[in-house]
Amino acid sequence: MGAGSFPIDLVLFAMIAGFLVLRLRSILGRRQGFERPTETRGPAVAAAPVIDGVAERVVAPTRKLPEPESPAGQVLAKMATIDRQFQPARFLDGAEVAFRMIVTAFAAGHRDTLRPLLSHDTFAAFEAAIAARETAGEAQRTEVRSIESATIEAAELHGTLAALTVRIVSDQVNITTARDGSVVSGTDAVTEIADVWTFERDLTASDPAWRLVAARNA
Repeated sequence: MGAGSFPIDLVLFAMIAGFLVLRLRSILGRRQGFERPTETRGPAVAAAPVIDGVAERVVAPTRKLPEPESPAGQVLAKMATIDRQFQPARFLDGAEVAFRMIVTAFAAGHRDTLRPLLSHDTFAAFEAAIAARETAGEAQRTEVRSIESATIEAAELHGTLAALTVRIVSDQVNITTARDGSVVSGTDAVTEIADVWTFERDLTASDPAWRLVAARNA
């Protein structure tokens, strides 16, 4: 993330970032919503705001939940008996918001935005990737043009600790540039990317937030 001028831009960004985190929690973290989001995807998790002056195609992503009789569906039902406010569909709503927010923050190097959304180990991996990029003098730009689908692929419950694995297919633009502006990797072309993210939460905890504990390309 580029640094703004001090102090006005920095203060404005802090206010915006704070609002986004609160908004994310309101959508994902309420006990009726996205009960919050471990192999960790490092640089592949990158992304930046979609701002290019072109009207984006607005298409609702395809959402898919496990069949009730499937193993994952039965685990989801058990989760709902522990947390009566848990709703898988609302979880996917929140997972989409979390995906955009985390991908954007990673590409921009916004550690403070990432910290409350990731598990300790996942944040450490993301932070290391950001630091390596900064040391190399590289900058990453990622635009999430659209999310095509979001699917709960697996559900696990160990006592009251719940883990949900979501497959997210999105159209993105990813480019990494060197200090001199030359392209290190990526392209301006829109590419379809499939990610598999795992979110975890103790269903009895007062904190309703799910945290990302694993991320990889499908």
